[in-house]
Amino acid sequence: MSEGAPAIVIIGSGFAGLGMAIGLKKAGFHDFVILEKSEALGGTWHDNTYPGCACDVPSHMYSFSFELNPGWSRMFAPQPEIRSYMERTADKHRVREHIRFGADVESMEYDDAAKRWNVTLADGTVLTPKAIVSGIGALHIPAFPDLPGIERFQGTAFHSAEWDHSYDLTGKRVAVIGTGASAVQFVPQIAKEVEHLALFQRTPPWIQPKPDREFPAPVRKAFEKVPGAARGFRNGIYWTLEARAVGFTIDPRLSGPMEWLARRHLKRQIPDPGLRAKVTPDYTIGCKRVLLSNDYYPALTRPNVEVETSGVAEVREHSIVTKDGREYEVDCIIYGTGFKVTDALAELRVTGRGGVKLQELWADGIEAHRGTTIPGLPNFFMLLGPNTGLGHNSVVFMIEVQIQHVLSCLRLIQESGADAIEPKPEAARRFNDRLHRRLRKAVWSEGGCQSWYLDDQGVNRTLWPGHTFEFWASSRKAKPEEYTLIP
Repeated sequence: MSEGAPAIVIIGSGFAGLGMAIGLKKAGFHDFVILEKSEALGGTWHDNTYPGCACDVPSHMYSFSFELNPGWSRMFAPQPEIRSYMERTADKHRVREHIRFGADVESMEYDDAAKRWNVTLADGTVLTPKAIVSGIGALHIPAFPDLPGIERFQGTAFHSAEWDHSYDLTGKRVAVIGTGASAVQFVPQIAKEVEHLALFQRTPPWIQPKPDREFPAPVRKAFEKVPGAARGFRNGIYWTLEARAVGFTIDPRLSGPMEWLARRHLKRQIPDPGLRAKVTPDYTIGCKRVLLSNDYYPALTRPNVEVETSGVAEVREHSIVTKDGREYEVDCIIYGTGFKVTDALAELRVTGRGGVKLQELWADGIEAHRGTTIPGLPNFFMLLGPNTGLGHNSVVFMIEVQIQHVLSCLRLIQESGADAIEPKPEAARRFNDRLHRRLRKAVWSEGGCQSWYLDDQGVNRTLWPGHTFEFWASSRKAKPEEYTLIP
């Protein structure tokens, strides 16, 4: 069943999809549809509803530059507040009327003769736009560990991104697998309720104090009424966060002050030397995402919480057995094991010009020109594509830069009278060769850890290697000499 031809299809209604839609409307492009697989907008901030879910980037920065919110209640807003902000922004800019909910994209195939894309949905509907903008992001396919016997478990089990709110944890024996960003937020919340919590840690994270605080009503009023106050506060946050990137991208030895702060935080919050040794990382700070929390370490010192580091040997019907032979009786397993980041992109069913599959184009690893376009895929754009993630600042900033890049590509098409645009292979090769030369020397590759930033070959396919203002300066506008216009 074919349903017509909007000029542009946007996939996803998280920050990327909403920002792209608003950018298109501001630029005079109104013939587009947003395909959202769930029944509500928000992306990551709709899916993740676990206890304690909040942003770990200050709210005034983790928001659109064109839609400042003077009313953030805290420095780090909780999930419901972020979701509400996205809803209000969508309504204000009349984006909701463009969203088709429950629209799960099965495949995307370029028609060389028609110079259009065939976008097939799970219900069989086919859309035929001229251009596609993928705004799916990286944090939407939960990753589960490959544990022996996991299918035998008879209790309740769920991933933190698919939290089972119908299950009452009060008085239960709970196992938490993983100690990443989500676990650091929900463990302190559930530790107060459960009878016993066994926390299975593979690699401890570096954790710094979270400079979180409520904004008093007079401060929020000042942000709203005083010209430039909210913008100035945002700018101050931006440059403070950018300073963190020095040790990540220039030389890991420059991260000394960050590590000192984290070690002091750990020592102050965990007096027991045995437990402290268990949760002290043995890799350079920044190699994995640096987390922020004031209540995670205290939660680990509770008498009903136990940190287990020997690894899981097997899962049984009602227990977990460790590699050193200990058996934990558990009623519930919660997986705080993150997301399939590189797989989320690599598993896209995309067929480009001449019938080439995206997986063939990425046979040597996922990459894109300026993180946004791919040779062989005309009029196909990716927001939060390969190597546009960050370990130090707000990805919303990166999304906005990419949106400007996409809009400049669309203007090149308009001005030239062409049908399509795609990056020249040699331009994409130069860009990615430079990028990976820098990444090989950065802390994410040299810091002595394994992280979700790296693919199975140990190559960083996730993060931008420098400061965000470098990305802004180099990539906010498409350079005509780097692109081929297809008549």
